[in-house]
Amino acid sequence: MAHNKGSSLFNARGRESFVGSQIRDSISLLDVLYSNAFEEEDIDSAVAKKTEVNFYRGAPPQWLNFCWAERATSANKTTPFIKRDRYTELIQNIKKQLQGDLTSTLNLLHQPGSGGTTLAKQVLWDMRKTLRCAVLTGATSDITAIARQVIKLFTAGGQGQENTVLLLLEDERILENLQDAIRKEIAETNITTHRPVVIILNCVRKAVIKQEDRNNSRNVILRTELSEAEKKQFEEKQIEISRSYSNEHKQFHGFNIMRENFSGDYVKETCAFLNVRKKGSPENSQLLAFLSLVNAYVPGSHLLQSQCQAFLGPPDPIYGGPSFEQRMEPFTHLIVTFPARQGQDKHVRMAHSLIAQQCVELLATAGVTRSDTARNFLTDFCGEEVQQHLMPVIKDMLTKREITVDHQQNTGNETQDLFSPKFTLQNKLTKREMGEERTDTFSRLIHDIEAKESKSNCVYVLRLASEKITRNPFFPQALARFFYIRMREYVEAEQWAKIAKDRDPNSSFVADTLGQVYKNHLKSRVHDPSISAQDILELAEKAFEAFKDEERAAENEQGADMQDDGMTKVSNIFNNRGLFGYLQVANIVFVSLVSLDKNWQKVLTMEISADSFVSIGQKKLSKYKPLISSLRDEVERKCEFFDSYLTYSKPSMKKDEPHYFQTDVKNCYCKYVGTCTPIHSESAIDVPLQKLKEEMANAFPGLLCCLDKGYDKTHLRRITNLWEEIKTEWEKKKDGGGENKASQNFILANIILSKVEAASPMPTPLPILRSILERNPLANLGNQTPEFYFLVLLLFWPEEHKKIDFNIDLNKCVLEMQDSYKNTYKKHLRSRYLRPLIFLGKGEGLSRLVHRSKIDNLLVEESGEVWREPSVQDLLLPVIGVVRQRRVFARVDGKEIKVCAEQGRKVWKSGDVRFYLGFTIRGPVAYGIHYPSHSDRIKEEEPRKMLEVPDIKMIKDADNSDKVSTLWTSTGQT
Repeated sequence: MAHNKGSSLFNARGRESFVGSQIRDSISLLDVLYSNAFEEEDIDSAVAKKTEVNFYRGAPPQWLNFCWAERATSANKTTPFIKRDRYTELIQNIKKQLQGDLTSTLNLLHQPGSGGTTLAKQVLWDMRKTLRCAVLTGATSDITAIARQVIKLFTAGGQGQENTVLLLLEDERILENLQDAIRKEIAETNITTHRPVVIILNCVRKAVIKQEDRNNSRNVILRTELSEAEKKQFEEKQIEISRSYSNEHKQFHGFNIMRENFSGDYVKETCAFLNVRKKGSPENSQLLAFLSLVNAYVPGSHLLQSQCQAFLGPPDPIYGGPSFEQRMEPFTHLIVTFPARQGQDKHVRMAHSLIAQQCVELLATAGVTRSDTARNFLTDFCGEEVQQHLMPVIKDMLTKREITVDHQQNTGNETQDLFSPKFTLQNKLTKREMGEERTDTFSRLIHDIEAKESKSNCVYVLRLASEKITRNPFFPQALARFFYIRMREYVEAEQWAKIAKDRDPNSSFVADTLGQVYKNHLKSRVHDPSISAQDILELAEKAFEAFKDEERAAENEQGADMQDDGMTKVSNIFNNRGLFGYLQVANIVFVSLVSLDKNWQKVLTMEISADSFVSIGQKKLSKYKPLISSLRDEVERKCEFFDSYLTYSKPSMKKDEPHYFQTDVKNCYCKYVGTCTPIHSESAIDVPLQKLKEEMANAFPGLLCCLDKGYDKTHLRRITNLWEEIKTEWEKKKDGGGENKASQNFILANIILSKVEAASPMPTPLPILRSILERNPLANLGNQTPEFYFLVLLLFWPEEHKKIDFNIDLNKCVLEMQDSYKNTYKKHLRSRYLRPLIFLGKGEGLSRLVHRSKIDNLLVEESGEVWREPSVQDLLLPVIGVVRQRRVFARVDGKEIKVCAEQGRKVWKSGDVRFYLGFTIRGPVAYGIHYPSHSDRIKEEEPRKMLEVPDIKMIKDADNSDKVSTLWTSTGQT
């Protein structure tokens, strides 16, 4: 795209500016669509026609396609480029985002082959003079570099010339990390703007469109089905095409499949000649099979033309041989070749994913099976060493476990007709939409080989990939999983799981497979009438050690450069599978051993010692005494982890943990810990503490969940009294650490008790609870737990219309809490949604603290509507604050307390705001941030008096070097 004046971009005010080569070179990872693309350029009509033919045949659109169509339409030579019904919706949604957040994402969910990429690029083309449009085409391994280039595109032209970037992304796996990196880059470059920096158009292939997808206002959905208006546009364009390309249009399969409303009959007719075609060179037939397999199971993927030509062998076109298209006859019309970025090799793929699927089915019927094709692809096409660009394709084809829904699965060996009434895509999807989402056990290709061929063929293909690609851990991992899940061959599974682990010894996600092998082997044996306690413990010990190894690896797993397992984004989450797997095995061990001998229950709960039990008549088990003796403590430690993990966080705002997750943890805890006091307990504290363990209220998170469990006032009073008893005992011992924890739990128990109506007797009054926290031996020191600071904020957050007798540096408390959270929980809760535990409500004393259970069921909404609910507004206290430099402060009588924003992307505009205040385990959070309009302020004849906090110092930065050691000082004291 050369221009006389160079490439240009528009700023937010609609003025055009030209950018030099230095800027263009600095954003090389982006295919930037400059606003003056092709202008003042004499386009070679032959090149344009060739590009148009490729597009109609099924190649992805080039920018030239849109330009050429635009010029022809303006000259009244052709009808306009077809606009799908979702075009207008997508444009409108983008314009809405221009009034919204600093960074935002729109999802274009499109069923494979429905034209999603074309629609997305068409929108970019039409908005190139409004926004700065680009497609991410470079390597996605360096997320930080991509974020920097997005910011450079936003700021290109200098100060005052900025404009919002509309970025097309077709790799959903990097979306979350990219968003985080862009926000971080914005903060580091200290950008001040009144416009959004970037709108990411996330183009996602998704075969199954669920109801929840349609309900999300950020989703635009494109299906393999045309509306009546779209059909009319295609018919009009068909008349025009048949005139312009009278000899070629019948092979415009990409266009024709859509014009025929994705008709199975058209696809069958197009591919029918494969049924009878017996002749033709083996090389081009094999290459067709490779392309069909790749495009059927990894839609949107491609092979390189140079590698295809190398596979076909001499004579090469360079030396006068026939062209690639000629070599591929009679299959040429089923494939498309198209240019990639300038200077790169051409790409080759099937004309449409439906054609690829039909070819796979027909070839399989003719005896060219999926497993044979996969084997030949790995051995013959890939050569001695697999080229790097093929690795993602092979990995997705053999290991990617897709999100689908539960439905009747065909497990027979018969070949199903893709286009029979039972299996039409529309009917199939409608049926699936009614099911529950789940993750497939294996990749689609492995599932199909198993269903239509045999399990042994699955093993053959996965073994071949594992042996050929010797550094990749995911192929032996998938093979190990297949052995233990499908074949029930645990020795083979163990062997391949160890190979996978050796290839990536630092990956906890790879290590998990070995633990799962042992766990499932144990499960398969427990119903065997001949099994002994020794057999159970032998297998269990292996499983426990494997899951401990996984846990250790997970603890060291941090950073954005880690590999993923085809299903989980491991770079930004903590892998809890080792901890959870350990508890699952412990559950199995408990049930199976107790079924052999009831006395095992006393041993495992440490009611009696393992030594005495083994010496009575279980001498063969003496080698397992260390394991048996440590089980209760290990289970308790891991359950304590999940107690905080599940109470303080969840996977995302809209998603909870699977139901079985909490059930398995609770069941294991109750078996080992929640039944009796262990034999080694001697302290007076142990008896009330055991009673609390039986109530699952022996720790801070458990107390927070008491209302979720439905505990009544009698129950809660008993728990509060037990904590008071423990606190008193610690005070007698003068043990600062134990007293500190007991005091905190006693205070929280009173707060929870106050949430039950008509609690009798009444909870300990707020002033007394404050004094308990104040006189705590460790209260005036740093390095406290997040729970301690949590209580400080709850008890000492100023009450409305009241002055308190303490000068509290709440800003320091917030900073200390964030540091404590970082050291205590951040590694484990990273990327998870931190749940609001308590909200600031109306009223006074403890009654103004609103437990999350009051509105928990409403907090799944991301739209902000929850904060407009009358029931929520009646409960919660509106707090007035201010946004300054993307930071939120609660305003209290002219003083300011820094709080976090629940959704940081919403606070890029400076100005007065209102919000509701909630408290997570990381600190105070502003929810439902609202910028009041002028009319809002006029309506308030009597503005709410804000809270008074004496001597609050605003913390302007996070430099903790000059922190003072005291959080508060009583009035009149030093």
